[in-house]
Amino acid sequence: MAASGYRDYFKVLGIERNANSETIKRAFRQLARKYHPDVNPGNSQAEARFKEINEAYEVLSDPEKRSRYEQFGQYWNQASAPGSNGSVHTEFDFGGYGNFDDFVNDLLGRFGGTRGASGFPGSQGFPRNDKRNMLNLDAETTVQITFAEAFHGTQRTLSVNEERVQVRIPKGIKPGARLRLKGKGNLQPGTGRRGDLYLNLLVQSHAIWKLEGDKLLAELPVSFDELALGALITVLTPDGEAQLNIPPGTLPGKSLRLKGKGWPSEEGRGDLIFSLNMILPDHWSNEELSLLRQLQQIRCNDPRKSWLKSASL
Repeated sequence: MAASGYRDYFKVLGIERNANSETIKRAFRQLARKYHPDVNPGNSQAEARFKEINEAYEVLSDPEKRSRYEQFGQYWNQASAPGSNGSVHTEFDFGGYGNFDDFVNDLLGRFGGTRGASGFPGSQGFPRNDKRNMLNLDAETTVQITFAEAFHGTQRTLSVNEERVQVRIPKGIKPGARLRLKGKGNLQPGTGRRGDLYLNLLVQSHAIWKLEGDKLLAELPVSFDELALGALITVLTPDGEAQLNIPPGTLPGKSLRLKGKGWPSEEGRGDLIFSLNMILPDHWSNEELSLLRQLQQIRCNDPRKSWLKSASL
């Protein structure tokens, strides 16, 4: 309030002179919400009214200031307590708050002169931006999803503080990823403040597919003749069936790549890489054994020729 001016703070808040603290607080909330600058952008009259409401609440919510105001009326400022300049601070940084409720709850704490259930200091003059005194209301939990859910994306419904929260997990999420749900953390009683909820994602391993960066790796069983003669074979990928060409004379353990069939990401898709694993049958048919004996007779290379030279002592 300006030193030379006088306002009937009870009329400013629209309350009786015998109003208790709860009535004062309720009236302030209603009026502050109505005249807040965010609700009335560019309205100078609403902003002036808003500051007047804050000024009235600061005085009437403080028992000492209210007592002097009721006793001395327009001269209450000159009857300040020893060591106080009697001033009322009504300038606020509206942009420093995430929403209206944060702003109002902060003012109730600053001007109310009480300590809430949460343990936040609420005494007069408590600095709003003192982060050292801010209680950490963030929470975290672990959510386990399948490999397929991580690849395709999924939705989960979580129960958070007796509230059911729908969570969208984007496709291509990787093991160890952390998702943030803003404003879904712990609630500070009496102030309306609420922290964020962090989800730590665990992705179950898969029997076939292994993730390496954006690449998907897998061992692919193939036969002796497919490696020797070459083949166009049908393979399964996370997207469904695909065709893979094995060139003639391919050696076991060689890797073949399907481009753009790997893990999804914001940059696109990685590659799918198959490591060829030759599988020999447990039992050969008589016809197969006959053909193998013919191959044995006509084979022209010795697989151990270079090995024998190196192995001699």
